[in-house]
Amino acid sequence: MNRETVTDWVHQLPSITLEELNDNAALQTRVDRKYILTAAQAGQLLPVLAAGAQVLQIDQLRSFRYSSVYFDTPELASFHLAAHPRRRRFKVRTRSYLDTGACFLEVKTEGAREQTVKERIEHNPAERSNLDAEARDYVRQTLEHELGDCRIDVELLAPVIESSYRRTTLYRAESGSRVTIDEQLRWADPLGGGLLRCNEVVLETKSALNAGEVDRLLWRHGVRPSRISKFATGMGLLHAGLPANRWHQSTKYKITTEFSLQD
Repeated sequence: MNRETVTDWVHQLPSITLEELNDNAALQTRVDRKYILTAAQAGQLLPVLAAGAQVLQIDQLRSFRYSSVYFDTPELASFHLAAHPRRRRFKVRTRSYLDTGACFLEVKTEGAREQTVKERIEHNPAERSNLDAEARDYVRQTLEHELGDCRIDVELLAPVIESSYRRTTLYRAESGSRVTIDEQLRWADPLGGGLLRCNEVVLETKSALNAGEVDRLLWRHGVRPSRISKFATGMGLLHAGLPANRWHQSTKYKITTEFSLQD
């Protein structure tokens, strides 16, 4: 699905501000479901599931460019915790909002009760692929606070993969749920080398414990939830020797990519 197809229907929707979205869709207990859509499925289903929804708008923009740089140890501790999977997992990344220039250092953890927590601080956009002493101290303190201890040497953290994509966010007032639509997904080795372009659209629903209207619509059209992680799935696709059991069904049957060398 090309950019023009998204623009056609997105600009016909009523808008919602970021403040309104956060106030209305701040779900305390929620289930996130991810779906992988082909270009044909996206072109057919996205306008249908958007009916009655509002679209996030910031400064006249209704889709937004994101870029994330993920950091890991030389042994890829973060990746292997996600791949097997293990409790007490963590991810460390910088997330850049390319349309506004904002950048944050984020630490995501999952503790013993399988509750995901995301903490973040502002980060210098020019240093999005680097962690200075202050940033590493923040990572160490966050891991100690959320997981009880810091299991890694934060001095060894280095960039291992970069993901970028364009996101559109919908809000459905009747259920208080959100839908994010990610297109133009790319994975790149931050040290140079391979670049993978994903041909599919990744859709994520965020709703209460029961399946929402969007989930049921997708199911009726034969689209079922899929396992995909922009970090771990991308690592498995870029580096064939890494374990990818959790994402095997997605990477083998649902995701198609185009490989090229970075400029």
